[in-house]
Amino acid sequence: MKLKKIVSAALIAAMTMTVMAGCGSEPKNQTSEGGEGGDTFKIGAIGPVTGSAAVYGEAVKNGAELAVKEINEAGGIGGVQIELNYQDDENDPEKAVNAYNTLKDWNMQMLLGTVTSGPCVAVGEVSQADNIFMLTPSGTAVECVKYDNAFRVCFSDPMQGIESAKYIGDNNLATKVAAIYDSSDVYSTGIYNAFAEEADNQNFEIVAAEAFTAESKSDFSVQLQKAKDAGAELVFLPFYYTEAALVLKQAAGMNYSPIFFGCDGMDGILAVEGFDANLANELIFLSPFTPTSEDEVIQKFVQDFESTYGNTPNQFAADAYDGIYAIKEAIEKGNVTPDMSSSDMCDALKAAMTEITIDGVTAKSLTWEASGEPSKEPMVVKIANGNYAVVE
Repeated sequence: MKLKKIVSAALIAAMTMTVMAGCGSEPKNQTSEGGEGGDTFKIGAIGPVTGSAAVYGEAVKNGAELAVKEINEAGGIGGVQIELNYQDDENDPEKAVNAYNTLKDWNMQMLLGTVTSGPCVAVGEVSQADNIFMLTPSGTAVECVKYDNAFRVCFSDPMQGIESAKYIGDNNLATKVAAIYDSSDVYSTGIYNAFAEEADNQNFEIVAAEAFTAESKSDFSVQLQKAKDAGAELVFLPFYYTEAALVLKQAAGMNYSPIFFGCDGMDGILAVEGFDANLANELIFLSPFTPTSEDEVIQKFVQDFESTYGNTPNQFAADAYDGIYAIKEAIEKGNVTPDMSSSDMCDALKAAMTEITIDGVTAKSLTWEASGEPSKEPMVVKIANGNYAVVE
């Protein structure tokens, strides 16, 4: 892949809201009661727009809104407008289920979400019982798509773990590797387990594997000291940017400077308030999207996003944007009409998903398997001089 600079996405704060992007008009607020059934396609969406993972949820919200606005202004889907209702889950599984029930009361017909893995797994259980179609833009855990009504736009945790281990081995980045992971989080453990398994096939050794939990994610000095004492030249960080910022700061404080390697949860680290971006220089992580691509489709998306929201889209915004267009294609392919029941829509959509192809901003010729998995590969991103860049 060619070297390209990726501008950090400093996403604007956004309140939980419902959006109806009318033809030729700006999005407008809706109550949870929404509009009348049968005359619009009612897409629910769930993600964190408050709390520590808000940067992900806000990006998804904005990417989805932009796609809805474009589709509606172009005449909708077969002349039918899309109504989008985005609910905040604060990255909490219980609150995500509550948000799902709010959307059901609104007569949601299909779901874009949820954004993060834990809430996505919880919502997946109830959406399967209701037979409501679900497309998560960024839920990477294997369990997010374990039922036949669920699909994802992003790549999975095992893929991230496997590809990370392969990249480290293929590029001889280190012979001794340490891993720090969140044993209380399905996203983190899913990536780490696949990484550890693939490491057996590579030319490096995992010399320290140190866990933390949601109750102990502010002090990483013990884990870092064990990695340092073991002589780890690279530390693998399969978790989110908020904790990663603390790890990098604490490592610098103890004069430990290995290569740090993470996954897509690192996207957003440069926007952490009070974080010295210089500490993230040389950080490597996986991502499915670059806003500086010369591809015309990507450039149009980036320009439209920047002019609408005042900042550059990240991978989560891109996944959501592709997700809305995938739903549009599946609706058209499945001959779905707004007067159908949500269950009948689900049956038609899950069949159509395996037959559609979209040229998205996260992948060209993007298709889906019946397992819910997309056909896409991650790229490797490195932070240099305060910006993101795709590396060869």
